[in-house]
Amino acid sequence: MHRSHSNTFQSIFYSCVEGILLVNQGKITLANPQCEALFGYGSGELLGMSIEELMPKDVRTKHVVDRQNYDKRPEPRQMGVGRDLVALKKDGSTFPVEVSLNVAQVDDEDVTIAHIIDISKRKEIEQELKRSEEQLTHYAAELEQRVNDRTKKLHAVVDELQQTNADLELQIKERIKAENEARIALGKEKELHELKTRFVSMASHEFRTPLSAILSSVSLIGKYNTEENKDKKLKHINRIKSSVGELTSILNDFLSMDRLDAGKLSVWHREIKLCDFLHEIVDEMRELMKRGQQLDLKCEHPDSIFVTDPQILKQVLVNLLSNAIKYSPEKSVIRMQVRLINDELEIQVADQGIGIPQVDQKYLFDKFFRAHNAAHIQGTGLGLNIVHKYLELIEGEIAFESEEGKGSTFNLKIKSGENE
Repeated sequence: MHRSHSNTFQSIFYSCVEGILLVNQGKITLANPQCEALFGYGSGELLGMSIEELMPKDVRTKHVVDRQNYDKRPEPRQMGVGRDLVALKKDGSTFPVEVSLNVAQVDDEDVTIAHIIDISKRKEIEQELKRSEEQLTHYAAELEQRVNDRTKKLHAVVDELQQTNADLELQIKERIKAENEARIALGKEKELHELKTRFVSMASHEFRTPLSAILSSVSLIGKYNTEENKDKKLKHINRIKSSVGELTSILNDFLSMDRLDAGKLSVWHREIKLCDFLHEIVDEMRELMKRGQQLDLKCEHPDSIFVTDPQILKQVLVNLLSNAIKYSPEKSVIRMQVRLINDELEIQVADQGIGIPQVDQKYLFDKFFRAHNAAHIQGTGLGLNIVHKYLELIEGEIAFESEEGKGSTFNLKIKSGENE
């Protein structure tokens, strides 16, 4: 390795705030100081130890099997999302961690690089959020009971005085109205609290994954400085680009949501040559497709002209096609069928992906909602909410059919606008 690149690698390795371990066939071959401090070991004490020695005894046997399976089919992997991982310190105490794994060649040997993060603080925050939510639920129930008790008393007063005091009856009605408004406000406050909790959880995971991938790739690029390692360096450069693209997509979703909620998005209708417009979108989406995937566009009446806002329509279709690609396996077929009936455009996007569980389907267009079977796939839970709001702007509607494990079909109907 070139000396300057070696120095750069060592600088990143030893200054990184995360604990980093290099593991070869289950044995620790290198550990940075932050990792030694994390587990309470002195300098060099971790070298040669089995990786299972850093885990509680009750999970070691299973981990040996998991590690051997991983060594047979290694790939980048983030662990700890959706379940708790526990690490063991030298003094016998345990603490929660999040671990991401990457595979690289060091000194012509395949090694596994583990990035280890102590998430004790995050767990404390999650527990605090849970306690706050329980307190809010208790407060809401208590307030609702008070409202019900007060309403009953007011009804009793109305029954007694209704015949003799019209002014008092009016005052009672106004008070009931105020209490109903308070109940509605409380419901909105609970909904806002739930949205904030889901946003904190989503942002914590969705931003950390690409950032960890970028950090790992940057750490390794400096090692590949020869012509023979050109492909490996290019692989990590592309990985960085992909991770940056994921972050950009997340930020674009937040920006679109903010503009839609604030009513800042203008609609500009104009004529488009429908099939040419759709073919351009399909050509752009093919760059995102997985190995062996096919994107089949069937556009009836090639010379059809349609009036709508092309930018909004493109955002809707890009979102639906991106989801179809992301949630479908390799070598699967994604179909988009388009037809124009009178002044109404009908578009169908069908995939052979993981589908949407029946229990989750009623929440599909809610902000930050993600189906239970999609937790392991990158996403913000905003895309379909944004699609729904975009379609409202161009007089469109969306419906879907889906079965878990067999795929999903989304059907759009959009009315022709007036050319501006």
